Amino acid sequence: MRHLRKGRKLNRTSAHRKALMRNLATSLFEHKKIETTEAKAKELRSFAERLITKAKNALAKEKQGLLPDGQTIDIHNRRRVARDIQNKAVLQELFDAIAPVVEDRAGGYTRVIKTGFRRGDSGRTAIIELVDWAAPVDGATSIKSKRKRKKQAKKPDAKPVVEEQEELTSEEVTVEEITEDAIEETTEDAVVVEEAPLAEEEQESAEATASEETSTPTEDQAPAGEDDKADDKAKES
Repeated sequence: MRHLRKGRKLNRTSAHRKALMRNLATSLFEHKKIETTEAKAKELRSFAERLITKAKNALAKEKQGLLPDGQTIDIHNRRRVARDIQNKAVLQELFDAIAPVVEDRAGGYTRVIKTGFRRGDSGRTAIIELVDWAAPVDGATSIKSKRKRKKQAKKPDAKPVVEEQEELTSEEVTVEEITEDAIEETTEDAVVVEEAPLAEEEQESAEATASEETSTPTEDQAPAGEDDKADDKAKES
């Protein structure tokens, strides 16, 4: 049984562990959110919330006028916190900026969010942040509200889809008409091209026949030289 074994040693000595918590708390109050290992974040949560409670008590005493004579700020609590937060600017921010915001909050000033495993050594990582400096939408939302939001987001997009479909159909019709016109033009050009070679072939055949007729003499048209030779032979005989 783990009696009298509260807390985590974090594989460090007591002095090293105290210095680690002081540095982490200073970074948390300065940046309002830090990322570290899950064990360190859980150990830092209680350490940082004690310091915030001291700052909140100091603010309450200052407002109620429960300070010693001649004091306007609670010096005692500021010195107690200054043991751990040694950065003067962060100490001033804790008492003047953080404490007034968490004045009405009864504890639970920080939140630990697990972020999975670290690449390399598979260490469990987490984010610790101040609740009042987190995202504006705080807390979980129901599944029904998420579904309603999705439906409302999808409804306005329904009409543009129909219009796009109509535009697509009109474009398809115009493309079909253009393709039909192009096919008709190509068929007409092919017919004209086929007719042109036929006409040329007919002209060439007609010219060839005409040249043959002019080159071959007929039987009635004998050469003039042959007739003269025949007449001379008849006279000599």
